[in-house]
Amino acid sequence: MIDTAAIDRLFDTYNQTKIGVVGDIMLDTYWWGNVDRISPEAPVPVVALQKKELRVGGAANVALNLRALGAPTTLFAMIGKDAEGAELKSLLEKEGINTKYIQTSTTRVTTNKVRVMGRNQQMMRLDHEHTNDLITKEEDELIANFMEYVQQEKPALIILEDYNKGVLTERVIETILAFCKTHDVPTAVDPKQKNFLAYKGCTLFKPNLKEVKEGLKVQVDTVDLANLNKVHAALQKSLAHEISFITLSEHGVYFATKSEQQLIPTHIRNISDVSGAGDTVIAVASLTYAATKDMSLAAEIANIAGGLVCELVGTAPIDKKQLHTEVVNLIGK
Repeated sequence: MIDTAAIDRLFDTYNQTKIGVVGDIMLDTYWWGNVDRISPEAPVPVVALQKKELRVGGAANVALNLRALGAPTTLFAMIGKDAEGAELKSLLEKEGINTKYIQTSTTRVTTNKVRVMGRNQQMMRLDHEHTNDLITKEEDELIANFMEYVQQEKPALIILEDYNKGVLTERVIETILAFCKTHDVPTAVDPKQKNFLAYKGCTLFKPNLKEVKEGLKVQVDTVDLANLNKVHAALQKSLAHEISFITLSEHGVYFATKSEQQLIPTHIRNISDVSGAGDTVIAVASLTYAATKDMSLAAEIANIAGGLVCELVGTAPIDKKQLHTEVVNLIGK
């Protein structure tokens, strides 16, 4: 429990907590329409399109959630030299996110996920993307930009947001983690399977349960504290990291530090869409941990935030006022 005055101070502190985000950014395109008949050409629904909506996804959605909470946020990422890249960068700049270090590639396209929505649900998704690793020249530029940023801005924490699209190569990961350790900057990682065990020595490692099972090749038959503690021990053996933070879908979240392990149950919600919930969770947990160094509090608030965004359709940032109200109601005193 935390008193209301302390919650108020924490939410104010977010505004001065600088965070850098490195990873795969993407454009989320939504085509909304009505479905009232089946196509005569094939047994598929006909969607009568009514509007097109552009949102940001991947690491860009993590940055958007950080900005929604007030944090000064800088992105390190790659876009293509295309209309989608220009639209994505424009959306980020409108939200006050620092896009100075977003690189443009002539050999890649901007990742664009097109979702066709009918009757308030997803009918189809079309992905346009390149997932090959950055070339050496692009890695060099990203690393140089990152080092300049850390030395000049002295961020409170760095988030590495991996969507397996090629920005977080083994070299980029290793170099960034080593540089952050040298400069006493904590790091939080949201991994994917390809480089799952490459994030050695990070501060906070945040997979979901499915990613843990695949990454460690283990079975977790029952989601309880004993089994999750075993998972944490296995992760630490491979990564030598400080904190495990595992999202468990309907079971809530689990975290483990050197001195504390806790399974925090989810709060009952009307779930509409889980898209982007992981982005919100890593953003809120990382920002709160950077501001407080209290992982228990960070996990509690991130758990609440993840539930809130699942009530919305599509990727959407957390609402700071709504989150504040929920935190006061659910864990305040």
